[in-house]
Amino acid sequence: MAPVTREECAKRDAEDPLAAFRGEFRLPEGVIYLDGNSLGALPAAVPGRVADLIEREWGEGLIASWNDAGWWDKPRELGAMLAPLLGAAGDEVVVGDGVSANIFKTLVAGLRLNPGRSVLLGEDGNFPTDLYITQGAAEITGAEERRAPARPDALEEALAGGDVAVLLLSHVDYRTGELRDMAAITELAHRHGALVVWDLCHSAGAVPVDLDGCGADFAVGCTYKYLNAGPGAPGFVYAARRHQPHLRQPLSGWHGHARPFDFEPDYRPADGASRLLSGSQPLVADAALEASLRVWSRVDMEQLRTKSLALTDLFITIAAPGGTGPGGLRLVTPAEPERRGSQVSLAHPDGYPIVQALIARGVIGDFRAPDVLRFGFTPLYLGYTEVFDAATALVEVVESGEWRDPRHSRRSQVT
Repeated sequence: MAPVTREECAKRDAEDPLAAFRGEFRLPEGVIYLDGNSLGALPAAVPGRVADLIEREWGEGLIASWNDAGWWDKPRELGAMLAPLLGAAGDEVVVGDGVSANIFKTLVAGLRLNPGRSVLLGEDGNFPTDLYITQGAAEITGAEERRAPARPDALEEALAGGDVAVLLLSHVDYRTGELRDMAAITELAHRHGALVVWDLCHSAGAVPVDLDGCGADFAVGCTYKYLNAGPGAPGFVYAARRHQPHLRQPLSGWHGHARPFDFEPDYRPADGASRLLSGSQPLVADAALEASLRVWSRVDMEQLRTKSLALTDLFITIAAPGGTGPGGLRLVTPAEPERRGSQVSLAHPDGYPIVQALIARGVIGDFRAPDVLRFGFTPLYLGYTEVFDAATALVEVVESGEWRDPRHSRRSQVT
């Protein structure tokens, strides 16, 4: 049973095995940050690591740092650091480019690995970039883009025709926070002859992931949400070892070449996941990710998952007990813990001004059209008393009607 008094929450904070990690992040005084599912908080070690790269590696080492500071190998080094959080081997993950580019690479690579099939399958309601990139990949390759309705039996129906080459699916739904059964869905797709690309943007650093154990084919994700690498941080891409020797991706830049400094006129893909790289990588952003991953290397993901579920249970118990809350708030995140990521989403017709009124109180969440209030739970720097206070503030904002103040309805470009 989740604690329901602030005193009980304070006791949980005092006994929290992850509590010491809070000191490794910088957060403004008086802010309860529930938007780490959109942009993670700043790790305290990042400014020093970035400054060292700029002042010493770049400022003093200049071009020699491509060798002396290991810049050239950063995509592989960071991929190997990230791999344990994904249930992957170190040579199956590389860091580089953005999520959109990596989705395009893996969709086209999957089509090439699955000849005789011409359908790229997605799901209604998936994150827009996944849908947009699938449309673009279909246009360029001549494949057919198809979408399954977001209901339990729809994927099997869509796969049963035998023409799906690649299925692209989010492990955790960005809007509802629903956690999908990766192993079962991957097995279903393979049974029908399709490969799977998993979008881990709301999974990496939020829930335990076991790509190898689930038999996954490909995965992509970002590092600026739960992994705390900062705005515009590079993405990552995973390719199972069994696919690597035959994998050909369409953005065949020189960083993915077998011997780039031979300057050959024709492309020869590198071994392993390195063939998924394209152009030069953002080394300053990589430095921020490196500092964050050094924190993550000490995290027990089972402890993190236990705390995540306890925090989300607590928030739901206060804000939407039984699935509903004050003023017509409605829980859209699954109530069953095993089906929930590290997020709680609530629906309300006036969700946007409610979120803005909460932000004015120092409780930062976000809004996703048309009516979803989203709250991300980041166990490394979020405590039980903060969640108690945030949920209580939400109830007060709705019940008091303070969200009706016209200033809370003024829309910003980023919601």
